[in-house]
Amino acid sequence: MTSQSLESLNRLMQTLQERAETRPAGSYTTRLMEGGVTEIGSKIREEAEELIEAAAETGDDGRQHFIYEAGDLLYHTMVLLAWRGVDLQEIAQELARREGTSGLVEKANRGADSDSISSSSESE
Repeated sequence: MTSQSLESLNRLMQTLQERAETRPAGSYTTRLMEGGVTEIGSKIREEAEELIEAAAETGDDGRQHFIYEAGDLLYHTMVLLAWRGVDLQEIAQELARREGTSGLVEKANRGADSDSISSSSESE
């Protein structure tokens, strides 16, 4: 993927951040954001299911449908990021931080971190 193709994601993120601040009337994004986590989360669940279904489709048409559904899922996820005030670059930084770490190790570390958090909060 070229940096130029990632520019469209950066432009979309910028637009979504602007919509989160200005909430223009008549905007689908505004309607989602006004519904908050419940509305946006519902769309993310729906789009994730559609993406999984499309992944099982064969041939070029199935591949194109999968790409379309992945775009929908990314868009709705980015709406939630903007609603929450998180930039796409922060996600890229988090993924870069994990680079080179086994997913199993990273998951085990998360479990250890949450254990230490809960035991520290219990002792307070």
